Amino acid sequence: MQRFKNTKLILLALGIFTPLTLTTPKVNSSSFGAEIFCTMRDGGNDHESSWDAAYTYIKKQKGGFFKVSPKNAAAQITETVIREREKFSYCVEYLDNLHPNRKLIRDLEKEEQRKEKEAKDRENRRKELEKELEETNEEFTDETLDRYSY
Repeated sequence: MQRFKNTKLILLALGIFTPLTLTTPKVNSSSFGAEIFCTMRDGGNDHESSWDAAYTYIKKQKGGFFKVSPKNAAAQITETVIREREKFSYCVEYLDNLHPNRKLIRDLEKEEQRKEKEAKDRENRRKELEKELEETNEEFTDETLDRYSY
């Protein structure tokens, strides 16, 4: 009976303290990730290098079995910049690069797929024409092509 009570207490303690320890690094990592991104952008770095540095830091700090997706990390940075507006007032202008125009990306992907399909269709048509030409050439013998044979 005593063993059961001890087990219950341990599970209760774990249930209370585990969520507290899991959420703290996320807040700190996203806050510091936003600081990395904004400081690098303000320092004159381009979007890609600033984003890579911030995302790598957030992903590394998250820990656990599942990693943070780029979309989620961008949302965390945006949330931190908006929440701490006074601290990151210079960074608001850079947030649009974190969330690119999804419709434009989708349209570009469709255009690329259309071009690939056209290229495949041209290649298939070329192969069909070559095959027809070979079949036509096989129908003629050397005798039919000899212009002096009467």
